[in-house]
Amino acid sequence: MEEKDLTLREAQMLVDDWIHTYGVRYFSELTNMAVLTEEVGELARIMARKYGDQSFKDGEPQDPADEMADVLWVLLCLANQTGVDLTDALRKNIDKKTSRDKERHRNNPKLSVKGTGV
Repeated sequence: MEEKDLTLREAQMLVDDWIHTYGVRYFSELTNMAVLTEEVGELARIMARKYGDQSFKDGEPQDPADEMADVLWVLLCLANQTGVDLTDALRKNIDKKTSRDKERHRNNPKLSVKGTGV
């Protein structure tokens, strides 16, 4: 059976259900902020080794997917704890970026692809 894609709102609800079923309660917002920072650091380490100039140590995780999911998990926790609807927040953020940056990136010579003028 194929799993259906999750919306952000459904993901927030899924995390909230898990926390109340298995996790007892949310960690404090400050603790979750520290955990988010730690998870981003773990993702950064994998990215630096996989796509950057560093090499992996023996036995070190190499797939960024699990760390990305950890980052998303904690972000969803923080959104739930602070009453943020990430679906609404993302839509507003895209609107803001579109209004502010719709021409800026196209006109940035650092971003043009050589020979295409784009």
